[in-house]
Amino acid sequence: MSEPRVRRAEIAIEQEHVDRVYRRLAELRAQAEAMRTKGYEIGHGAQREAVFEQASMLFERDMMVFHANQTLQTLDAEYEGLVFGRLDQTIGEKIYVGRLGIRDAEFDNLVTDWRAPAAAAFYQATAEEPMDVVRRRVIRCSGQNVLDVDDDVLIPDAVPDDMQVVGEGALMAALGRSRGEKMRDIVATIQREQDEVIRAPWRGVTEITGGPGTGKTAVALHRAAYLLYRYRRQLGGAGVFVLGPSGVFTSYISRVLPSMGETNVELRALGEVLDGVVATRQDPGPLAAIKGSLRMRKVLTRAMRDTPPDVPAELRIVYRGEVLRLQGKELEKVRRKVHGHGGPPNRSRVRAAETLLEALADKAEENARADGGSVDRTELIMELGERIDFHRFLVVWWPVLYPGEILRWLGDPARLARAGKGVLKRDEVDLLAASFADREADWTVADVALLDELRVLTGPPPKRRRRAQQVELDAAPAARTEQGPHRPEHYDEYSHIVVDESQDLSPMQWRMIGRRGKYASWTVVGDPVQSSWPDPAEAAQARDQAFGLRSQRRRYTLRTNYRNSAEIFDLAAGVVAGYAGADELPKAVRTTGIEPDVRIVERTGVEVGTQAAAKELMDAVEGTVGVICAMDRVTEVQGWLQGRADERLKVVGSLDAKGLEYDAVVLVEPTELITESTTGRRVLYVALTRATQQLTVVASDREWL
Repeated sequence: MSEPRVRRAEIAIEQEHVDRVYRRLAELRAQAEAMRTKGYEIGHGAQREAVFEQASMLFERDMMVFHANQTLQTLDAEYEGLVFGRLDQTIGEKIYVGRLGIRDAEFDNLVTDWRAPAAAAFYQATAEEPMDVVRRRVIRCSGQNVLDVDDDVLIPDAVPDDMQVVGEGALMAALGRSRGEKMRDIVATIQREQDEVIRAPWRGVTEITGGPGTGKTAVALHRAAYLLYRYRRQLGGAGVFVLGPSGVFTSYISRVLPSMGETNVELRALGEVLDGVVATRQDPGPLAAIKGSLRMRKVLTRAMRDTPPDVPAELRIVYRGEVLRLQGKELEKVRRKVHGHGGPPNRSRVRAAETLLEALADKAEENARADGGSVDRTELIMELGERIDFHRFLVVWWPVLYPGEILRWLGDPARLARAGKGVLKRDEVDLLAASFADREADWTVADVALLDELRVLTGPPPKRRRRAQQVELDAAPAARTEQGPHRPEHYDEYSHIVVDESQDLSPMQWRMIGRRGKYASWTVVGDPVQSSWPDPAEAAQARDQAFGLRSQRRRYTLRTNYRNSAEIFDLAAGVVAGYAGADELPKAVRTTGIEPDVRIVERTGVEVGTQAAAKELMDAVEGTVGVICAMDRVTEVQGWLQGRADERLKVVGSLDAKGLEYDAVVLVEPTELITESTTGRRVLYVALTRATQQLTVVASDREWL
């Protein structure tokens, strides 16, 4: 029988099983809907029952409806491509692998969940260690329709005479497919080295390193789905937190976990970690390096303890006909004494009142001694402590502090110089002050960690003031789309935290994330070669503090680049030669015969060159085309391509390109990417490794080469 006929026959065999699975899926869905309907009927019946029976019936109603809704949500999420694999074993057993486990009405297994131990061989079996698997088959579906099958034979001597083998290998077939705007899950093509990471123990810290295209992000997300499946009791209630480098990135990966049925996950970008703030603007490299340094902790603490602007410079109060005055230096001495106790100022107003009253009593005793008299200290403190004029002064002199307000105060160079004395250099003071002084500008991504640090330093405001704090935090209010269930403000009890592009986190950002992971296990993904943070040692110190005393630490390195063609990756590797050892770079396993197209043009011709390259690549590939440029060029380049209204074409800045991939990329002025960043060629290396099929570079110089 010819290859096409064999393939069609095998597709028909798998279609028969897939049809059976979807018929059972429809039955399960109908059962869940019936359960939900019955639950609502119980609720209506409870209204007619005696009061003492209502609570029990309503609880039963709630549990039935909740369980039914959970079941329906899972069945709907896993509908697309439900069955994707099959294992034929030496003992003659067939195991179908899919997105969730399904049994028929007699409880016979129709599909094994990909996360179950029985499915591990689908990812882990090799020709060297076949794990009793004769044939591994990947089944590619669209909806309920089987489109194709691809086989790997792991034990050739055990293949029975009637077993047909077809296909070119699932992974290479998947690599050749075009990319869309959202990341796809890789449950059908997980490789053995990736599966080992996904199924690693959940406790402690699991670090995943590897170069571009090694699947680090996909592995981390699939690990989260696996852990929630395997350790639902330990991890499910508190939830999982996934941190990405940018909103562009989190949008890109947003469908992966829901597509695997996991919704108890909070997905946020670095600029969205603090409730009430959505920051997308990036600081220039030198400014971001100052804001991210641990030195800012001392600067922020001093700024918080400094005298707030516009507070009264004198306390004047009359006690039994005598005027008692506390003036500037005396008031500052009181303020320092209150802060010396170390409590958060928003929780220290009572202490501030007590210390002020003690100072007034000291003043009264001093005056009395000069006149040869005496004062009943206890009586004075009790009487003044009940006076309305004293409390009016206290409220103004010891105001509620808000993080955004304090950062804006540092727009005053003199105030910032005081806070940064011995910590910041003069030019650093000027840079920071200019950044904080612009009250019309929204917060930057680096500011969010500073705001979070101040949130902890100042302590929570009185409850009636918390809404005002949220408004103050967000200079440019914007609603953040909720990912997963609603949680309390500044929630810090996550059971597991996934950090992607961890090599770029500043020390202050590690502190911010560490607060959310006090009780969590961690999966941390990164590649030191791609780092945009200039001081890795300081970041490592803050990272270890964020992990705390967790003794279990394991590290995995992914070494195979599945994304880039070898032709594209060779160019990228050359750019970072001297910045990374050969063992730090992955190996690209795919060749296309298409070399990167490097076009050197006049500076005045960059716009036209970019337009031409974008058009050519849009015509050449079916999927997405990314145009990557320096961060401060994004708006300009978007203007160049404004007339090309195609959803497949995306313009992104160098930092926002992290973690993304496109079928083809136009890289604009690579030297600008080097000069805008404190880590230079590492940022260019990232941009050059975003393309899966074709790469065109439009440059006005050759220095970057």
